[in-house]
Amino acid sequence: MKKIFKLTKNYFKNKSKINFMIIDVFGIAITYTIAIIVLRIYINTDFDYKMAFILLPFVIVFKILYYYLVKVYHLVLVNVGLDEVVKISIHIVFANIIIIIITLAIPNFEFIPEMFFIFTTLFEVFLAVTPRIIRRLIKLLMPHHYYLQGKRTLIIGAGPGGKIVLNEIRNNPQFTNNIICFVDDDDSKIGNLLSGFEIVGPIQKTPKFIDELAIQEVIIAISNIDQERFQEIVNMVSSRSVTIKRIPQLSEYNEDQSKKLLDVNVEDLLSRKPVKLDTSGINDFIEGKTILVTGAGGSIGSELVRQITNYNPKKVILFDIYENGVYDLQSELNINFSGNKQKTKTELLIGSVYNYKRLDFVFKTYKPDFVFHAAAYKHVPLMESSAVEAVRTNILGTYNVCKLSDIYEVQKFVLVSSDKAVRPTNVMGATKRFAEMIIQSFANKSKTSYSAVRFGNVLGSNGSVVPLFKRQIENGGPITITDKKIIRYFMTIPEASGLILQSAVYAEGGEIFILDMGEPVKILDLAEKMIMLSGLKPYEDIDIKVIGLRPGEKLFEELLVDVNNGSIKTDNEKIFIEKLACTENIIDEIEDILNKFEKLENLEVKRLIKKYVDAYNLE
Repeated sequence: MKKIFKLTKNYFKNKSKINFMIIDVFGIAITYTIAIIVLRIYINTDFDYKMAFILLPFVIVFKILYYYLVKVYHLVLVNVGLDEVVKISIHIVFANIIIIIITLAIPNFEFIPEMFFIFTTLFEVFLAVTPRIIRRLIKLLMPHHYYLQGKRTLIIGAGPGGKIVLNEIRNNPQFTNNIICFVDDDDSKIGNLLSGFEIVGPIQKTPKFIDELAIQEVIIAISNIDQERFQEIVNMVSSRSVTIKRIPQLSEYNEDQSKKLLDVNVEDLLSRKPVKLDTSGINDFIEGKTILVTGAGGSIGSELVRQITNYNPKKVILFDIYENGVYDLQSELNINFSGNKQKTKTELLIGSVYNYKRLDFVFKTYKPDFVFHAAAYKHVPLMESSAVEAVRTNILGTYNVCKLSDIYEVQKFVLVSSDKAVRPTNVMGATKRFAEMIIQSFANKSKTSYSAVRFGNVLGSNGSVVPLFKRQIENGGPITITDKKIIRYFMTIPEASGLILQSAVYAEGGEIFILDMGEPVKILDLAEKMIMLSGLKPYEDIDIKVIGLRPGEKLFEELLVDVNNGSIKTDNEKIFIEKLACTENIIDEIEDILNKFEKLENLEVKRLIKKYVDAYNLE
């Protein structure tokens, strides 16, 4: 019974190969049967057709065996193209040449006359290739009718990228797009056909084509597009309620070979020109060093780790209180490092920054050269009702890491701060500002270089508005915003992390680096764009509701980079240094807070912080 089961299993595993072997058996048999009959009746009545029919099974067995040995049946036969057709044809020719040589080498032995192999070879190629390409032939002959039930699709780019997308849609059953047309800027292409589909243009008229042709999905298929042009096209298309996809860039193919088409999301919509980093300077800074990242499982912490590992550090210690996030990160790194002999060593440690003994063990055991302190509570409304926890992690935790960095003579300490620390109106921002004061205080007396990097909202980070909007859209709405006028500054996670590393290179001690966040984004516009990127219509398919400002939330974010406020420029156009008075010594203030905060009520904790953070606007 087991043997039967095994045979059955092997059949289904090799079903495609077996099917084509059977097809080839019939094809060879038909080819030579016709040849033998024609020879006997119309060309040579003395031809020994009986011997030919006796030899035919041996010819069939030989050919099938030969095709198998040269791996004709190992070709990917789902998407047969010209390469596969040529290979199959060449092997049919070679097999017939071998048969001719055998018949010539053996005296008084003849299967069929040598000249007749020309005709049998052509017919055999036809019978072998046709079943393998029949699916593609149907699609080529009826391109506009094959996917009538699929999304009406417009492809931007009638070049090599557009052809790749077309072939992928034709050959991959996962895609059921109904291609309507291509759009291109090349005047020599406009008005012509690409594989049966009309090319229209220019690209600037894409919104008009979307409306006129009832397009549901747009695929950007320009392989050599620069970021600025890509941004322009995305913004143009996103003015309509269509889903948008794009072909991957070369670097993305290297990350995951399985990616064929990628969704265009809000990160693509809001991203700016790539940040220029002094990679050689960062490499010299990190290479061969032991680096501790607290909060390594978070949005910024995890991306810091990813980027740090690209600069050949000696070891990276991943420290976090939440085991799932940091475990997933280490698993990801292990996959990325597989097969790399010079992989970075990582150490995963679970613990809290407010646990001094646990932290002391980490510093004593690994003696890090650099510390990136990303562990923090950052959710503004949640911290408004949990001020004790905000103090415990954001103040006590920062103090612990700073103190141990001094004791164990860490070379550089970098605090990941927040724009909420600028004239804070919430306890999260106030505790982050106090954390900045701690690092400035240590910078005055320690050999360790202490600095902080301050930036705004990060696209796609945990707890940010973008994931919330995505979930609300998936659930059918409504999207909730706090005010129609509310604006925020955004930066991508990789961009922010790269600038943090660059700031660490510049740091000498006591600086608060501030990142240029670019132009502010109106949250209402962001919500509308995200709905349209999902192929839906704002206020019709998905409603947008205003729910009012949450506790501690500002209507307008503070401008981080203010050239009129004496901000100092650095060698990187995105990084500035804020001129702030350094606190000489805040040990007494820290001790006062730490001795009292756990015994106080929520509002009393906020008042205690207000006592030492003058800019804290506690209403």
